[in-house]
Amino acid sequence: MKTILLAVCGLSPQVITETLFALHQQGPQIDAIRVLTTRAGKDACLAGLFRAGDGHYYRYLDEYGLPRDAIDFAPRHLLAVLADDGTEIDDIADEYHSERFLRLCMEETFALARDDEQCVLFSIAGGRKTMGACLSLAAQCYARPQDRIYHVLVQPSEFENCRDFYYPPRTPRTIEVLNRERRPCHMSTAEAQITLVPMPFFPLRRQLTPRMLRRPESPAALMLSLVREDKPQLLIDLPQKKIVWKGVECDLTPSLLALYAVLALHKQEAACAKSPCLNCGDCALSVDQILAKQADITRLYQRLTTREAVKSGATALDEEHVGQYRSKINRLIAGTFGDHEARALRVGSRGARPVRYAIGVARELIRVVL
Repeated sequence: MKTILLAVCGLSPQVITETLFALHQQGPQIDAIRVLTTRAGKDACLAGLFRAGDGHYYRYLDEYGLPRDAIDFAPRHLLAVLADDGTEIDDIADEYHSERFLRLCMEETFALARDDEQCVLFSIAGGRKTMGACLSLAAQCYARPQDRIYHVLVQPSEFENCRDFYYPPRTPRTIEVLNRERRPCHMSTAEAQITLVPMPFFPLRRQLTPRMLRRPESPAALMLSLVREDKPQLLIDLPQKKIVWKGVECDLTPSLLALYAVLALHKQEAACAKSPCLNCGDCALSVDQILAKQADITRLYQRLTTREAVKSGATALDEEHVGQYRSKINRLIAGTFGDHEARALRVGSRGARPVRYAIGVARELIRVVL
């Protein structure tokens, strides 16, 4: 299996060779390296790692007996974050820069993690803290079981802050460092210790659907896709003479509620294959079909009122009554739930000649209490 090191780096390219050294001490062969950085970080890596074929990256390979082509790593693999206009961003200095860097991390992580025949090792040790946080977040979104996140610790701190220290050489040598008082002193590289720290993380990839893995997404988009709220329910409560949606109640008169309930019951029983309702019309009724349900409407109306039923209104509907009742229902729903929610709850019209009427909300979300 191919192993790729994906690292973030700022103005200290030493972190790349330090990480490489630590990984090699533990045994894994690194087949490729990709570095996510800024324009300034890219320049620092070019100067420190690749300078004229004699940079510290090449020195490390030579010193530890690795062929220069043993690892797929070259200046073109230093990926600087880009602004909207395509120019390289100099530093991660504000929220916009952080958003762009997070996008770069998501894109590169997504691309590398698509190949099941390779393992990705994420190094979050370099650059500003926000850079490591961005790569860690991308790894949590797209990493597989074989992938790992690492941090690198360099001790004593004199070596961590030394611009001339890139890795412990095979033959120790004395170099100038700054002590804790920021004064120059000399220390042997034999004292340097590089520790590779595996970082636990909670992989989300198994929770993502195939649609979510078609292309890289923002963490916010993935989180919204993973958060599955309980579906709302349209409760038509005849004993209480009201309808309830998302905790908001709307009172309807017996005649309006009887018509609305009959439309809801018909929708529940309809042989409609589409959900949510997309204007297929199978659950809709024409005026003539509504009038044909007069017995059902009358029965419900009589359960809702104590008044003696008379041959008018809900007990004797005609085309004009249906239009009036529909308009009243829709006005009350819009006034109670707002225009946006009313789109699903109102009695909408479908087609033409004859026009058919139906409640928009999906039938599986409807509950009628008789």
